[in-house]
Amino acid sequence: MDFTKAIGIAASGLKAQSGRMRVISENIANADSAPARAGAEPYRRKIPTFANHVDRALDATVVDLGRVRRDPSEFRTKQDPGHPAANAKGEVAMPNVNVLIETVDLREAQRSYEANLSMVTAARRMISRTLDILKV
Repeated sequence: MDFTKAIGIAASGLKAQSGRMRVISENIANADSAPARAGAEPYRRKIPTFANHVDRALDATVVDLGRVRRDPSEFRTKQDPGHPAANAKGEVAMPNVNVLIETVDLREAQRSYEANLSMVTAARRMISRTLDILKV
């Protein structure tokens, strides 16, 4: 395999996982944010997707962060009659973000990022060793 192609493919994975971690971090940051007023919708969880395409310069299939979708699941509710966004029952709609799920997704994204980084490091090491052999 061409080292440039290997590094390009791994770099696309790094970029995609970095974007995924950014979306997950935004979800975690907004997990407890309530709407400011009654009738307003709270933060809706975002779901990152991936898309692949052929990079003509590399002549390889690479991955990108695809469309970021909104999670259509129901909002959580919290009993807080004094909150300005509370409904007639005293319930406040809260974001549909489960911090445990987001944490697991974040860890998975980190591991994928590390795997791609290891690939770049290994390819660079092979290039360096090849150049050392050619010097002799």
